[in-house]
Amino acid sequence: MDSITSFKDLPFFFSLFLFVYLLGYLYLFRRWTPSSRPLASSCLISLLHGVSAVYLAANALLSDPNRGFSSPNTRSQNSVLDFSSAYFLADLLHLAVFPSPAGGDELFAAHHAAVLFVFLTCRYLVAHGACALLALLIVAEATSACQNSWTLADARGPDAPLAASLHRFVTVPFYASYSVCRCVLAPLLIVKMTWFYVSGGADGVIPRWVWVSWTVVIVVAVTVSILWIWNLWVLFFKEKINSKIAKKIQ
Repeated sequence: MDSITSFKDLPFFFSLFLFVYLLGYLYLFRRWTPSSRPLASSCLISLLHGVSAVYLAANALLSDPNRGFSSPNTRSQNSVLDFSSAYFLADLLHLAVFPSPAGGDELFAAHHAAVLFVFLTCRYLVAHGACALLALLIVAEATSACQNSWTLADARGPDAPLAASLHRFVTVPFYASYSVCRCVLAPLLIVKMTWFYVSGGADGVIPRWVWVSWTVVIVVAVTVSILWIWNLWVLFFKEKINSKIAKKIQ
């Protein structure tokens, strides 16, 4: 009954993200270039989702005295799952309407669709296991403020001195915090969660095919994140080395 009565949360949150996206596109970023306005608006809803999700998910977990990897979802946990699902739906709509000139949308769309599968099956199919997913959500979104500031500053372009300064300022803190969350904390949590499921901790409440599919999606997503941040670090140090070489030549 809880799933039915609170289903209205999903369309409400989707409307909220759509409103914020349009606010950014039509007003906040109206002076930006046509190619950067959609990206900036996407960053805006990503920032709203990330910062809010960390607080909401932490509150939902701490308020549940029976929390565990296979515990029943509480109303507040279901609400967070709806909130995050609404964001991914809104960003999928963004990707469909404004495909990136640089390409790569397929990877983002696949990621969003896979995460939606995990959240929606947890929310509406098995109604258990939200604690594990929300803990991972906190780790994933803990760097949202840094990441979106970095992306927005980069999208604004080098012709904006303030944006260029912000981009330089947040690059190392973003890379470092993202590395800790995605390369250390997330894998540790995944190992603990997977061991719990493999040991039969969720038998009887979460079907095996469900938790196996969750694990596959999460492992692939974290692996892609690790490869992405590794590539950024490589580019960062290459630029530093090339800059030093150029200075010596001068």
